Amino acid sequence: MHVFEIIIALLLAGAGLTALSKRIGVPYPAMVALAGAGLALVPGTPTLVLDPELALTLFVAPVLLDAAFDSSPRDLWANWRTVAGLAIGAVGLTIAAVALVARLLVPDMPWAVAIALGAIVAPPDAAAATAVLKQLRPPHRLLVILEGESLFNDASALLVYRLAVGAALAGTMSPASAIPMLFVVTVGSVVLAFVLSSVVIRVTARIQDVSIAVVVQFCGTFAVWLLAERLHLSGILTVVVFAMVTSRRVADIIPARIRIPSYAVWEFAVFVLNVLAFILVGFQLKGILGRIDSRTLLEYSGIAAAVCTATIVARIAWVSAAAAFSRWWCSRPAPGRAPGHQDKVGLSRGAAAVVGWCGMRGIVTLAAALALPAGGADGAAFPYRDLILFTAFAVVLGTLVVQGMSLRPLMSMLRLEDDGSVEREVRLARVETLRAALSATSEQPGDGDEMSGLLRRRYEVMLRRAQAELAGGVSVPHGAATVEGPTPDADVAIVRRATSAERQRLLALRADGTIGDAAFQRVEQELDLEELDLQQLTPSADSGSAS
Repeated sequence: MHVFEIIIALLLAGAGLTALSKRIGVPYPAMVALAGAGLALVPGTPTLVLDPELALTLFVAPVLLDAAFDSSPRDLWANWRTVAGLAIGAVGLTIAAVALVARLLVPDMPWAVAIALGAIVAPPDAAAATAVLKQLRPPHRLLVILEGESLFNDASALLVYRLAVGAALAGTMSPASAIPMLFVVTVGSVVLAFVLSSVVIRVTARIQDVSIAVVVQFCGTFAVWLLAERLHLSGILTVVVFAMVTSRRVADIIPARIRIPSYAVWEFAVFVLNVLAFILVGFQLKGILGRIDSRTLLEYSGIAAAVCTATIVARIAWVSAAAAFSRWWCSRPAPGRAPGHQDKVGLSRGAAAVVGWCGMRGIVTLAAALALPAGGADGAAFPYRDLILFTAFAVVLGTLVVQGMSLRPLMSMLRLEDDGSVEREVRLARVETLRAALSATSEQPGDGDEMSGLLRRRYEVMLRRAQAELAGGVSVPHGAATVEGPTPDADVAIVRRATSAERQRLLALRADGTIGDAAFQRVEQELDLEELDLQQLTPSADSGSAS
């Protein structure tokens, strides 16, 4: 009961720290990390050890699915070179640099253990960076790159992590067998994701109750991860592909009255999991500090500082070199290209500086460290587990505090501003969806002329406003107009036809690449609210329960 009371109190404290972080412009994980570190120093706090097999599933699966569901395949494809370079090149360089530093400082540490440490601290957490960047409205491309990187660097780092942990426990590591295994795991994970997506979509389409739908969503997420792990595939890669595929298919299947509350629940769950991860690490650090003396603590602190420096320097080195090479390659003379031509592929110096500095570590690093075997009746503890856990938390804390709290001044100094691409796509989508609604509500005999005319007048007003926004560049949300008065049940079909036409047009705009997922999600939310508003005019349109 004592632990439960502490967790409840710290969740409330986490909410307060998050509100404070928004006021002062720092990532909320940085504030929560400081609270977790302080927890380890508070006398009387208990020592709590989480089941290692539960750590990655509990903390990473839902957080990763939430991020992947909102990602934009169109924008990721447009920046695939940069994203792939960060997810593979930057992660690989970081693993190598950290493993080398660890071996130099701890010569007795096996290479497999050092590589596992490198894989744990290699993947940055985009949530910490974007929490600050979104407040500053940077170019949309920076957000796409950072969010896309966070999806795939987790997969690449944790694939190496799995191999290294297995090699450390078995005592051997063979690159010759690892490469074919990585190929099989990658292909198998993608195929499994497509299969499970089809199954989940069929189940989801039959659910009309909000609470049941949310439960199925969460259970389905954990089921996808656990099934992939049971088949010795990559849970992370499977969840990422599963979420991206599913998000493209369910937009016109899940009704608004289910989607709106489920999004709110997911946002809450991701926040709670982030706070709990730092709390649990604080509990475990309490046990570590109780087992070591002051000399060992000083030694651990030195190793952690060196590893933290290596992770920061390795990322900056990779991003700077890759961006410089890309700018040179894109500007070099080539047949059919004018001299001095700059391709979109190359990051500017300012953008490269921001991407290189956005290397804050977060929940994946914590979960991977917590997932190392702790020993006990089931087997031996992972070699140097206390050192690795201490170092991992120090890297998370150090990067969040040093990089996270200096990101806002860096952005202000570089003066990188939003290019307005998402807003333009939002305005275009509003115009196109309203045109589709007007076309669908054209007066036809037998369709309820009074309701049809009422809806047409509403959509005409909204369309004129949207066209003015598109021409003038001022954005006003969908659905400002209202309609009052009772409506007969016979008019339900007209309302459904109008909202369905809007959604189909919005889906078509995303499918053909006219708009990206950022604009799609903005307008989809507006259509959801509009649909709920129109359902008040036609109560029989919603035959199911909203709770």
